[in-house]
Amino acid sequence: METVAQMRCFGGMQGVHTHRSKVCGCDMTFGLFLPEEAETGPVPLLWYLSGLTCTHENAMTKAGAQGWAAEHGIALVFPDTSPRGADVADDDAFDLGQGAGFYVDATREPWAPHFAMWSYLTEELPRLLLNAFPLDEERQAITGHSMGGHGALIVAMRNPERFRSVSAFAPIAEPTRSEWGRKQFAAYLGEDEAAWQAHDATALMRDRGFPGPVLIDQGTDDQFLDRLRPEALAHAMAERRQEGAFRLQRGYDHSYFFMASLMAEHVAFHAEALWR
Repeated sequence: METVAQMRCFGGMQGVHTHRSKVCGCDMTFGLFLPEEAETGPVPLLWYLSGLTCTHENAMTKAGAQGWAAEHGIALVFPDTSPRGADVADDDAFDLGQGAGFYVDATREPWAPHFAMWSYLTEELPRLLLNAFPLDEERQAITGHSMGGHGALIVAMRNPERFRSVSAFAPIAEPTRSEWGRKQFAAYLGEDEAAWQAHDATALMRDRGFPGPVLIDQGTDDQFLDRLRPEALAHAMAERRQEGAFRLQRGYDHSYFFMASLMAEHVAFHAEALWR
């Protein structure tokens, strides 16, 4: 692992690091904010998964999360959204290929050699982080936006022993029935729709739910509501009587202004679970 940059931030340290990923077969970059408390011992970790077209940098610089994390003594990790490089498959469309990994392990060509974001996020990157930094393995939570909200929800529900809480900003809530999902799952996983269900937050909520608290925020003026399908996840949460809240926020769209406006509440939500 190589440290690309380190900047003092809210009393802690914002770092940017690269490493060679075995599962993705390329160099990967992530951002990691460590609060001041990490200088004396392990701290809880909040994962932030970003949306389509984003790198590790977007949320790191736009979401305004570090100040709130510092207030609660929590670390923040900002992974990339896909493998990258000249030898990595790509597509001219913004919603497929580099920047659009959808947090799955691709099984179809030309994506399979590098697009292993599920294994990267659930196996390889956690091992690297826990071995290299003062992080408390028993105190982890996860959040994300849009495609990253989809990722946060499926990672949490399929790994409930690892995460104490999960939240999402405007998640792609039912990708198996959305243009943002069907296109990518067909390309990465093939045409067998049964294989898609393990990556659908609404289907997972109906089937298993999450043993901890869940917080979802969705803007009412989001320009992508038809692709996000928030009502499907809201119904599934109600049917399952899932602990948590699904909130419609009047007037907000899909941008980072939405996330920055509500970030303090999300970090506080996770801090309550992490320090319990």
